[in-house]
Amino acid sequence: MFDFTVVPGKHIAELLDGHETEVVDLVRAAYLAHEDGRTVNPDSYFLRFPDKPEARIIALPAYLGTDGAGTDGAGTDGAGTDESGDAGIAGIKWIGSFPRNIESGLPRASAVLVLNDYTTGYPFALLESAGISAARTAASAALAATVLSRQDVGSVGVVGGGVIARTITTYLRAVGVPLQDVRCHDLSAESAGFLAEHLRTRHGSTVEITDRSTALEADLVVLATTAGTPYITDHEFRPDQVVLNVSLRDLAPELLLGANNIFDDVEHCMKANTSPHLAEQLTGGRDFVTGTLAGVVLGRDSLDPAKPTIFSPFGLGVLDLAVGHYLYRQAKAAGTAVDIPGFFGETSRW
Repeated sequence: MFDFTVVPGKHIAELLDGHETEVVDLVRAAYLAHEDGRTVNPDSYFLRFPDKPEARIIALPAYLGTDGAGTDGAGTDGAGTDESGDAGIAGIKWIGSFPRNIESGLPRASAVLVLNDYTTGYPFALLESAGISAARTAASAALAATVLSRQDVGSVGVVGGGVIARTITTYLRAVGVPLQDVRCHDLSAESAGFLAEHLRTRHGSTVEITDRSTALEADLVVLATTAGTPYITDHEFRPDQVVLNVSLRDLAPELLLGANNIFDDVEHCMKANTSPHLAEQLTGGRDFVTGTLAGVVLGRDSLDPAKPTIFSPFGLGVLDLAVGHYLYRQAKAAGTAVDIPGFFGETSRW
Protein backbone atom coordinates (compact mmCIF):
# COMPACT_ATOMS: atom_id res chain seq x y z
CA MET A 1 0.00 0.00 0.00
CA PHE A 2 2.85 2.41 0.77
CA ASP A 3 5.07 1.66 -2.20
CA PHE A 4 6.26 4.66 -4.19
CA THR A 5 7.78 4.42 -7.64
CA VAL A 6 9.54 6.80 -10.03
CA VAL A 7 9.63 6.21 -13.79
CA PRO A 8 12.39 8.30 -15.47
CA GLY A 9 11.91 9.94 -18.84
CA LYS A 10 14.46 7.69 -20.54
CA HIS A 11 12.31 4.66 -19.86
CA ILE A 12 9.11 6.53 -20.73
CA ALA A 13 10.57 7.23 -24.18
CA GLU A 14 11.59 3.59 -24.62
CA LEU A 15 8.13 2.35 -23.64
CA LEU A 16 6.37 4.78 -25.99
CA ASP A 17 8.52 4.12 -29.04
CA GLY A 18 6.79 1.71 -31.39
CA HIS A 19 3.58 1.62 -29.34
CA GLU A 20 1.83 4.57 -30.93
CA THR A 21 -1.30 2.66 -31.93
CA GLU A 22 -1.77 1.40 -28.36
CA VAL A 23 -1.54 4.99 -27.11
CA VAL A 24 -4.13 6.11 -29.67
CA ASP A 25 -6.44 3.34 -28.44
CA LEU A 26 -5.96 4.50 -24.84
CA VAL A 27 -6.78 8.09 -25.80
CA ARG A 28 -9.86 6.98 -27.72
CA ALA A 29 -11.11 4.99 -24.73
CA ALA A 30 -10.47 7.94 -22.40
CA TYR A 31 -12.43 10.27 -24.67
CA LEU A 32 -15.35 7.85 -24.71
CA ALA A 33 -15.24 7.52 -20.92
CA HIS A 34 -15.26 11.31 -20.65
CA GLU A 35 -18.20 11.59 -23.05
CA ASP A 36 -20.02 8.96 -20.99
CA GLY A 37 -19.53 10.88 -17.74
CA ARG A 38 -17.07 8.42 -16.21
CA THR A 39 -14.41 11.02 -15.48
CA VAL A 40 -13.74 14.02 -13.30
CA ASN A 41 -11.74 16.62 -15.19
CA PRO A 42 -11.70 20.02 -13.43
CA ASP A 43 -10.47 23.18 -15.09
CA SER A 44 -6.73 23.40 -15.52
CA TYR A 45 -5.06 25.86 -13.16
CA PHE A 46 -2.53 28.28 -14.65
CA LEU A 47 0.34 29.66 -12.60
CA ARG A 48 1.55 32.79 -14.38
CA PHE A 49 4.36 35.26 -13.70
CA PRO A 50 4.22 39.07 -13.93
CA ASP A 51 7.66 39.35 -15.50
CA LYS A 52 7.18 36.36 -17.83
CA PRO A 53 3.73 36.77 -19.37
CA GLU A 54 4.40 34.14 -22.01
CA ALA A 55 5.35 31.46 -19.48
CA ARG A 56 3.09 29.34 -17.32
CA ILE A 57 3.02 26.20 -15.22
CA ILE A 58 -0.27 24.32 -15.45
CA ALA A 59 -1.91 21.87 -13.06
CA LEU A 60 -4.25 19.31 -14.61
CA PRO A 61 -5.97 17.21 -11.92
CA ALA A 62 -8.23 14.40 -13.10
CA TYR A 63 -9.97 11.14 -12.33
CA LEU A 64 -10.52 8.49 -14.98
CA GLY A 65 -13.14 5.93 -14.05
CA THR A 66 -13.87 2.53 -15.55
CA ASP A 67 -16.39 -0.23 -14.88
CA GLY A 68 -19.19 2.19 -14.10
CA ALA A 69 -17.26 4.77 -12.06
CA GLY A 70 -19.31 7.94 -12.04
CA THR A 71 -18.65 11.65 -12.12
CA ASP A 72 -18.82 11.83 -8.33
CA GLY A 73 -15.53 9.93 -8.26
CA ALA A 74 -16.97 6.76 -6.75
CA GLY A 75 -17.28 3.33 -8.29
CA THR A 76 -20.49 1.36 -8.38
CA ASP A 77 -19.82 -0.05 -4.92
CA GLY A 78 -18.63 3.27 -3.48
CA ALA A 79 -14.98 2.25 -3.53
CA GLY A 80 -12.28 2.04 -6.12
CA THR A 81 -9.28 -0.15 -6.58
CA ASP A 82 -5.75 1.07 -6.21
CA GLU A 83 -2.89 0.45 -8.62
CA SER A 84 -4.78 -2.04 -10.77
CA GLY A 85 -6.96 0.78 -12.09
CA ASP A 86 -9.96 -1.56 -12.42
CA ALA A 87 -12.31 1.06 -10.96
CA GLY A 88 -10.34 4.15 -11.85
CA ILE A 89 -7.19 6.15 -11.41
CA ALA A 90 -6.63 9.66 -10.07
CA GLY A 91 -3.71 12.02 -10.42
CA ILE A 92 -2.34 15.34 -11.59
CA LYS A 93 0.00 16.58 -14.29
CA TRP A 94 2.20 19.59 -13.47
CA ILE A 95 3.57 20.96 -16.74
CA GLY A 96 5.71 24.00 -17.36
CA SER A 97 5.47 25.85 -20.67
CA PHE A 98 8.32 28.31 -21.10
CA PRO A 99 8.53 29.33 -24.80
CA ARG A 100 11.80 31.23 -24.31
CA ASN A 101 13.50 27.89 -23.66
CA ILE A 102 13.54 27.45 -27.42
CA GLU A 103 16.04 30.31 -27.74
CA SER A 104 18.51 28.22 -25.73
CA GLY A 105 17.80 25.01 -27.62
CA LEU A 106 15.77 23.58 -24.73
CA PRO A 107 12.33 21.98 -25.08
CA ARG A 108 9.51 24.39 -24.31
CA ALA A 109 7.72 21.99 -21.95
CA SER A 110 8.72 19.96 -18.90
CA ALA A 111 6.36 17.94 -16.74
CA VAL A 112 5.73 15.35 -14.07
CA LEU A 113 2.67 13.16 -13.54
CA VAL A 114 1.56 11.93 -10.11
CA LEU A 115 -0.69 8.87 -9.88
CA ASN A 116 -2.85 8.44 -6.76
CA ASP A 117 -4.28 5.29 -5.17
CA TYR A 118 -8.06 5.62 -5.51
CA THR A 119 -8.80 3.78 -2.27
CA THR A 120 -6.53 5.76 0.08
CA GLY A 121 -5.58 8.82 -1.95
CA TYR A 122 -1.89 8.08 -1.41
CA PRO A 123 0.36 8.84 -4.39
CA PHE A 124 2.07 5.70 -5.60
CA ALA A 125 3.99 6.84 -8.68
CA LEU A 126 5.78 9.83 -10.16
CA LEU A 127 6.48 9.78 -13.90
CA GLU A 128 8.54 12.18 -15.99
CA SER A 129 5.78 13.43 -18.22
CA ALA A 130 6.93 15.73 -21.00
CA GLY A 131 7.01 12.67 -23.26
CA ILE A 132 3.64 11.47 -22.00
CA SER A 133 2.11 14.88 -22.60
CA ALA A 134 3.49 15.02 -26.14
CA ALA A 135 2.33 11.47 -26.84
CA ARG A 136 -1.24 11.98 -25.63
CA THR A 137 -1.44 15.25 -27.58
CA ALA A 138 -0.16 13.56 -30.72
CA ALA A 139 -2.45 10.56 -30.25
CA SER A 140 -5.42 12.90 -29.91
CA ALA A 141 -4.45 14.66 -33.13
CA ALA A 142 -3.91 11.38 -34.98
CA LEU A 143 -7.26 10.04 -33.80
CA ALA A 144 -8.95 13.24 -34.98
CA ALA A 145 -7.25 12.96 -38.37
CA THR A 146 -8.65 9.46 -38.90
CA VAL A 147 -12.12 10.27 -37.57
CA LEU A 148 -12.66 13.66 -39.22
CA SER A 149 -11.01 13.29 -42.64
CA ARG A 150 -13.56 12.72 -45.39
CA GLN A 151 -11.01 11.85 -48.07
CA ASP A 152 -7.59 10.27 -48.41
CA VAL A 153 -4.95 12.64 -47.12
CA GLY A 154 -2.58 13.45 -49.95
CA SER A 155 -0.64 16.26 -48.31
CA VAL A 156 0.14 17.36 -44.77
CA GLY A 157 1.02 20.91 -43.80
CA VAL A 158 2.81 21.45 -40.49
CA VAL A 159 3.06 24.93 -39.01
CA GLY A 160 5.51 24.85 -36.12
CA GLY A 161 8.72 22.85 -35.96
CA GLY A 162 9.03 21.68 -32.36
CA VAL A 163 8.62 18.56 -30.24
CA ILE A 164 4.83 18.48 -30.53
CA ALA A 165 4.94 18.75 -34.33
CA ARG A 166 7.56 16.00 -34.52
CA THR A 167 5.52 13.72 -32.26
CA ILE A 168 2.28 14.37 -34.14
CA THR A 169 3.86 13.35 -37.44
CA THR A 170 5.04 10.09 -35.86
CA TYR A 171 1.53 9.33 -34.65
CA LEU A 172 -0.04 10.32 -37.97
CA ARG A 173 2.20 7.80 -39.70
CA ALA A 174 1.29 5.15 -37.11
CA VAL A 175 -2.45 5.47 -37.85
CA GLY A 176 -1.93 5.28 -41.60
CA VAL A 177 -1.77 8.92 -42.68
CA PRO A 178 0.79 9.02 -45.50
CA LEU A 179 3.66 11.43 -45.03
CA GLN A 180 4.79 11.50 -48.64
CA ASP A 181 3.95 15.16 -49.29
CA VAL A 182 4.73 17.22 -46.20
CA ARG A 183 5.01 21.00 -46.14
CA CYS A 184 6.84 22.42 -43.14
CA HIS A 185 6.75 26.02 -41.99
CA ASP A 186 8.24 27.70 -38.94
CA LEU A 187 9.31 31.26 -38.23
CA SER A 188 12.68 29.69 -37.44
CA ALA A 189 14.23 28.26 -40.60
CA GLU A 190 16.44 26.12 -38.38
CA SER A 191 13.45 24.53 -36.63
CA ALA A 192 11.71 23.88 -39.93
CA GLY A 193 14.90 22.30 -41.21
CA PHE A 194 15.24 20.01 -38.19
CA LEU A 195 11.65 18.80 -38.61
CA ALA A 196 12.10 18.27 -42.34
CA GLU A 197 15.27 16.24 -41.81
CA HIS A 198 13.54 14.16 -39.14
CA LEU A 199 10.68 13.38 -41.53
CA ARG A 200 13.07 12.42 -44.32
CA THR A 201 15.26 10.16 -42.20
CA ARG A 202 12.62 8.54 -39.97
CA HIS A 203 9.66 8.27 -42.37
CA GLY A 204 11.18 8.61 -45.83
CA SER A 205 8.94 11.62 -46.47
CA THR A 206 9.15 14.02 -49.35
CA VAL A 207 9.37 17.33 -47.51
CA GLU A 208 9.32 20.92 -48.66
CA ILE A 209 10.09 23.85 -46.38
CA THR A 210 7.46 26.38 -47.45
CA ASP A 211 5.83 29.65 -46.62
CA ARG A 212 2.86 29.55 -44.27
CA SER A 213 0.21 29.91 -47.00
CA THR A 214 1.49 26.86 -48.86
CA ALA A 215 1.46 24.78 -45.67
CA LEU A 216 -2.10 25.89 -44.95
CA GLU A 217 -3.27 24.62 -48.35
CA ALA A 218 -2.51 20.97 -47.51
CA ASP A 219 -5.29 18.41 -47.11
CA LEU A 220 -4.45 17.99 -43.43
CA VAL A 221 -3.08 21.00 -41.55
CA VAL A 222 -1.28 20.71 -38.21
CA LEU A 223 -0.94 23.89 -36.12
CA ALA A 224 1.68 23.28 -33.42
CA THR A 225 3.20 26.62 -32.51
CA THR A 226 3.78 28.69 -29.37
CA ALA A 227 1.59 31.55 -30.64
CA GLY A 228 -0.19 33.51 -27.92
CA THR A 229 -2.52 35.47 -30.22
CA PRO A 230 -4.04 34.75 -33.66
CA TYR A 231 -1.94 35.54 -36.71
CA ILE A 232 -3.79 33.52 -39.38
CA THR A 233 -6.46 36.02 -40.27
CA ASP A 234 -7.17 35.91 -43.99
CA HIS A 235 -6.85 32.28 -45.08
CA GLU A 236 -9.85 30.47 -46.53
CA PHE A 237 -9.83 26.72 -45.91
CA ARG A 238 -11.41 24.34 -48.39
CA PRO A 239 -14.42 22.21 -47.39
CA ASP A 240 -12.35 19.03 -47.72
CA GLN A 241 -9.60 20.22 -45.35
CA VAL A 242 -9.08 19.16 -41.74
CA VAL A 243 -7.20 21.53 -39.44
CA LEU A 244 -5.69 20.15 -36.23
CA ASN A 245 -5.71 23.31 -34.13
CA VAL A 246 -3.41 21.87 -31.49
CA SER A 247 -1.80 25.13 -30.36
CA LEU A 248 -5.28 26.70 -30.09
CA ARG A 249 -4.39 30.37 -30.66
CA ASP A 250 -3.20 30.55 -34.27
CA LEU A 251 -6.56 31.14 -35.96
CA ALA A 252 -8.52 34.37 -35.99
CA PRO A 253 -11.96 33.69 -34.48
CA GLU A 254 -13.70 34.69 -37.72
CA LEU A 255 -12.16 31.66 -39.45
CA LEU A 256 -13.97 29.31 -37.07
CA LEU A 257 -17.40 30.71 -37.89
CA GLY A 258 -17.51 29.09 -41.32
CA ALA A 259 -16.20 25.68 -40.20
CA ASN A 260 -17.22 22.50 -38.45
CA ASN A 261 -15.77 22.98 -34.97
CA ILE A 262 -14.96 19.81 -33.05
CA PHE A 263 -13.53 19.78 -29.53
CA ASP A 264 -12.20 17.35 -26.97
CA ASP A 265 -14.37 19.17 -24.41
CA VAL A 266 -16.31 22.29 -25.35
CA GLU A 267 -16.39 23.89 -21.91
CA HIS A 268 -12.67 23.42 -21.30
CA CYS A 269 -11.75 25.08 -24.59
CA MET A 270 -13.83 28.20 -23.97
CA LYS A 271 -11.23 29.91 -21.81
CA ALA A 272 -7.74 31.45 -21.81
CA ASN A 273 -8.39 33.34 -25.07
CA THR A 274 -8.12 30.31 -27.31
CA SER A 275 -9.44 30.88 -30.83
CA PRO A 276 -12.77 29.21 -29.90
CA HIS A 277 -12.97 31.37 -26.76
CA LEU A 278 -12.39 34.46 -28.90
CA ALA A 279 -15.11 33.27 -31.30
CA GLU A 280 -17.50 32.94 -28.37
CA GLN A 281 -16.64 36.46 -27.23
CA LEU A 282 -17.03 37.77 -30.79
CA THR A 283 -20.45 36.23 -31.39
CA GLY A 284 -21.82 36.20 -27.86
CA GLY A 285 -22.70 32.52 -28.14
CA ARG A 286 -21.65 29.05 -29.20
CA ASP A 287 -23.65 28.51 -32.37
CA PHE A 288 -20.38 27.77 -34.17
CA VAL A 289 -19.81 24.63 -32.02
CA THR A 290 -20.43 21.38 -33.90
CA GLY A 291 -19.61 18.84 -31.18
CA THR A 292 -16.89 16.68 -29.70
CA LEU A 293 -14.54 14.12 -31.19
CA ALA A 294 -16.13 11.39 -29.07
CA GLY A 295 -19.53 12.59 -30.26
CA VAL A 296 -18.41 12.09 -33.88
CA VAL A 297 -16.99 8.64 -33.05
CA LEU A 298 -20.33 7.67 -31.48
CA GLY A 299 -22.38 9.16 -34.32
CA ARG A 300 -23.96 11.80 -32.07
CA ASP A 301 -22.35 14.74 -33.89
CA SER A 302 -22.16 15.10 -37.64
CA LEU A 303 -20.09 17.22 -40.01
CA ASP A 304 -21.37 19.55 -42.72
CA PRO A 305 -19.54 18.43 -45.90
CA ALA A 306 -19.72 21.98 -47.25
CA LYS A 307 -17.42 23.25 -44.49
CA PRO A 308 -13.80 22.64 -43.48
CA THR A 309 -13.33 20.92 -40.13
CA ILE A 310 -11.28 22.37 -37.28
CA PHE A 311 -10.36 20.20 -34.28
CA SER A 312 -9.49 22.23 -31.17
CA PRO A 313 -8.25 20.06 -28.27
CA PHE A 314 -7.65 21.96 -25.03
CA GLY A 315 -5.97 18.88 -23.55
CA LEU A 316 -7.63 16.78 -20.87
CA GLY A 317 -5.90 15.48 -17.78
CA VAL A 318 -7.73 12.17 -18.16
CA LEU A 319 -5.61 11.47 -21.24
CA ASP A 320 -2.42 11.86 -19.23
CA LEU A 321 -3.82 9.47 -16.63
CA ALA A 322 -4.74 6.87 -19.23
CA VAL A 323 -1.34 6.93 -20.91
CA GLY A 324 0.63 7.40 -17.70
CA HIS A 325 -0.98 4.51 -15.87
CA TYR A 326 -0.39 2.25 -18.86
CA LEU A 327 3.29 3.23 -18.88
CA TYR A 328 3.58 2.77 -15.12
CA ARG A 329 2.37 -0.81 -15.43
CA GLN A 330 4.65 -1.44 -18.40
CA ALA A 331 7.64 -0.07 -16.50
CA LYS A 332 6.87 -2.23 -13.46
CA ALA A 333 6.60 -5.31 -15.67
CA ALA A 334 9.85 -4.46 -17.47
CA GLY A 335 11.74 -3.75 -14.26
CA THR A 336 12.61 -0.20 -15.31
CA ALA A 337 10.57 1.53 -12.59
CA VAL A 338 12.60 2.82 -9.64
CA ASP A 339 11.10 1.97 -6.24
CA ILE A 340 11.69 4.44 -3.39
CA PRO A 341 11.57 2.54 -0.07
CA GLY A 342 10.40 4.49 2.96
CA PHE A 343 9.09 7.41 0.93
CA PHE A 344 6.23 8.04 3.35
CA GLY A 345 7.31 9.15 6.82
CA GLU A 346 4.27 7.86 8.71
CA THR A 347 2.19 4.90 7.68
CA SER A 348 -0.06 4.59 10.75
CA ARG A 349 -1.90 7.13 12.86
CA TRP A 350 -0.42 5.86 16.18
